[in-house]
Amino acid sequence: MSSSETPPALYAAREPIFPRRVKGNFRTLKWVIMVVTLGIYYVTPWLRWDRGPSLPDQAVLVDLANRRFFFFMIEIWPDEFYFIAGLLIMAGLGLFLFTSALGRVWCGYTCPQTVWTDLFILVERWVEGDRNARVRLWNQKWDLRKFRLRMTKWFIWLLIGLATGGAWVFYFTDAPTLARDLFTLDAHPIAYSTMGILTVTTFVFGGFAREQICIYACPWPRIQAAMMDEDTLVVAYREWRGEPRGKLKKGELDPSQGDCIDCMACVNVCPVGIDIRNGQQLECITCALCIDACDEVMDRIGKPRGLIGYMALKDETVERAGGHPKQLWKHILRPRTLLYTALWSAVGVGLIVALFMRSPIDFNVTPERNPIFVTLSDGSIRNAYEIRLRNKQPEDRPFLLSLTSDSPLALSLEGRESYVVTVPADETLTQRVYVTAPPGSRAAVADRTAIRLWIVDQVNQDRVYANTVFNGKDQ
Repeated sequence: MSSSETPPALYAAREPIFPRRVKGNFRTLKWVIMVVTLGIYYVTPWLRWDRGPSLPDQAVLVDLANRRFFFFMIEIWPDEFYFIAGLLIMAGLGLFLFTSALGRVWCGYTCPQTVWTDLFILVERWVEGDRNARVRLWNQKWDLRKFRLRMTKWFIWLLIGLATGGAWVFYFTDAPTLARDLFTLDAHPIAYSTMGILTVTTFVFGGFAREQICIYACPWPRIQAAMMDEDTLVVAYREWRGEPRGKLKKGELDPSQGDCIDCMACVNVCPVGIDIRNGQQLECITCALCIDACDEVMDRIGKPRGLIGYMALKDETVERAGGHPKQLWKHILRPRTLLYTALWSAVGVGLIVALFMRSPIDFNVTPERNPIFVTLSDGSIRNAYEIRLRNKQPEDRPFLLSLTSDSPLALSLEGRESYVVTVPADETLTQRVYVTAPPGSRAAVADRTAIRLWIVDQVNQDRVYANTVFNGKDQ
């Protein structure tokens, strides 16, 4: 590049986009997904689930204070974080699977940025009118009507943003209680600050930034190419059928022209403002609204549908030659997608097995290191241990502690005359225990002796153990 040439800009100033309303199968699918996903997000914190007297009766709850996660009948404790890691792995594999099969369908249908932007555009269309009305309003000078429409639209956007932030904080504590505290101004400042941040970001991202988030902030458009191949189904324009394009003259089609009448319908409905006829582009989120718009035009002019549609690159040569492409299921069910499905299923099955095999009681043992052992007045050697007992049941449970070893060792509990410890429901209790070796015994003079500590639930007789060591004098 010569010194006189201007380097390309890394960021292009946003040009306002005013998508036109469109009807069709893909638009209907987007409406259904938007209603379902928003319904799940806003309603879930209010679903009730009996968790006993010590916990909020909330079906889905992220308890940060106690580092636990509740999902209906499932309770994830801090030591079970591998469940969360497994779910994240499944989410990643699922994203790879859908992208390799159908391109950026996540971006076009279920990404939160897309869903909330769709909702904001719906409000905008309801307040200001469809595409042409919004374009005229954008270009006209400010007057009372424009000010009123803009303030109305922005006010509704702010309410949506406030509801979004409010729903988010409800996931982290009892929703009815927090709602009451918010209205009485008794809630924690973190709740108000979180709601404020999410309100502003939702308002800005969904109302103003929109496709800029997808183009500049999201890394997925740049990663997706690694997930796609020649069999991936993407939204494409069949230029060999549509070209040369030309305007429709007096209701009659020119036989020398292709099927595309250059009506710009596909461009006018695109939420990111691209022309799909220029080929695949980084900005395309595969929402398929251009398919609905083009099919509607083809119906009106008496041409077959599919000028714009889902197509695999491998089928382009076949279709261009007039042949029949492979069936859709053959593009979807191929080694790559089957491998992703197998991995996704394996992780899911592993999590389910681990979930049903886990014990409702658990504990860990931490030997005291300072000092490693204590010599008592009668010559006995004593080790101290800190035991953390976890009761994952919704009611208090008595746990019996015991010890097994090849050497004669005695167990005692600090502050208790028996070996039974009652742990409150859904809590962790720390108990200090002592293990003592009689003077002259093998454990007392050996370097280390393996021991096993047990806890038994006195209600249902469930039991678990933890291995540790006893440190003798030969250190």
